[in-house]
Amino acid sequence: MFIRIVKMTFKEDKVAEFLANFNENKHNIRAVNGCNLLELYRDKQNVSTFFTYSYWDTEKDLENYRNSELFKSVWGKTKVLFDGKPEAWSVDKVESL
Repeated sequence: MFIRIVKMTFKEDKVAEFLANFNENKHNIRAVNGCNLLELYRDKQNVSTFFTYSYWDTEKDLENYRNSELFKSVWGKTKVLFDGKPEAWSVDKVESL
């Protein structure tokens, strides 16, 4: 299992549009084969900055999602709302207490 973390900062007037798109698609994303968890976080200091955390069985599962029509649709509607370049990390969980 590994974790994908994506940091996204949106134009202030586009936050509601992002949240609507996320809410419309979150259950479909979570239902993708290999996705075990999907969480959305909002920065306390900059309310236009969000983080997604998703847990995947394998990197291939994430890659399959990233090549899917669902991803293309969601990302296509999301990327036009950005106020800066998104950042992404793929990490392995070392320990959980």
